[in-house]
Amino acid sequence: MKEVNLYTDGACSGNPGKGGYGGILIYNGTEKEYSGYCEMTTNNRMEITAVIVGLKMLKEPVKLNIYSDSAYTVNAFSEGWIENWIMSGWKTANKKPVQNIDLWQELLELLKPHEVTWNKVKGHADNPYNNRCDKLATGEIAKHQV
Repeated sequence: MKEVNLYTDGACSGNPGKGGYGGILIYNGTEKEYSGYCEMTTNNRMEITAVIVGLKMLKEPVKLNIYSDSAYTVNAFSEGWIENWIMSGWKTANKKPVQNIDLWQELLELLKPHEVTWNKVKGHADNPYNNRCDKLATGEIAKHQV
């Protein structure tokens, strides 16, 4: 099975506000960057969207290492939140509806064929790929400022 690294980041100017996301897929020494924009969104939606867009670019099942500085996104899987949300009918521990259900459900479907490892990286630190994803995400917002 091929091994792919996926670095992602999301950003928002205002929360909610103008949002951007960026990602880098790395396979066999080749890097593919992507980014996008949303007029009115939240930081968390952009973080999840960055992963979804990267997954949609994969053409076959792979061993996937996902790197994100979003505790919200990574912890949903590494801390078992997602399983708890599903078992509780998409309710949080305090019985409120889970936010961003549409994105979580799409993400779960896209993850199914892959062998995934989630990795939390420190944001705005010494990881050049995470820093590049941040520049892609914030660059999308900057392109759309009036």
